[in-house]
Amino acid sequence: MTRTASARIRFRARLSRPLHPAGADWTFLVLPADASAHLPTRSQVTVDGTFAGHAFQATLQPDGQGSHWLKVEPALRVAAGVEPGDEVELAIAPVEHEPEPEVPEDLGQALAANPQAMATWRDITPVARRDWIHWITSGKKAGTRTRRIANACDMLASGKRRACCFDRSGMYSKAFSAPKAAP
Repeated sequence: MTRTASARIRFRARLSRPLHPAGADWTFLVLPADASAHLPTRSQVTVDGTFAGHAFQATLQPDGQGSHWLKVEPALRVAAGVEPGDEVELAIAPVEHEPEPEVPEDLGQALAANPQAMATWRDITPVARRDWIHWITSGKKAGTRTRRIANACDMLASGKRRACCFDRSGMYSKAFSAPKAAP
């Protein structure tokens, strides 16, 4: 369920193709700072609304600069009839309840093997689960990810509800940023 239409944030933004990865089929846009300022958090936030008149739901990512960016999947872009370089009209509102994040298979197996960690996992919010998943998957090396899964399970088993020292906005750690636009 979403907020009422009167709570919608309306804006226009330019659609871009990412520089990396080369040949990406998706596009993106960065929200204007004044639109992003109306969101409840500088971190990830799930919204629903319209994109060039077409309904969608997506999780906005922080851009590390105090704003947000939106990854636009090819199906939505095609349905809206827009191309990279076009300016698109959007109307968005945060969802009332954040959706459940998709749990990576390796994390799911580790949680299943640790009943105490699983009990805490089931008791925390979807936003907290998303933060744990992001912390685990943001490591660049396989060994880092493996260590983070083990550490997460230990911390969850001891009752810890939030990932430690996690900058959800990306403004301090630069953990988040909008893609660079292709020329």
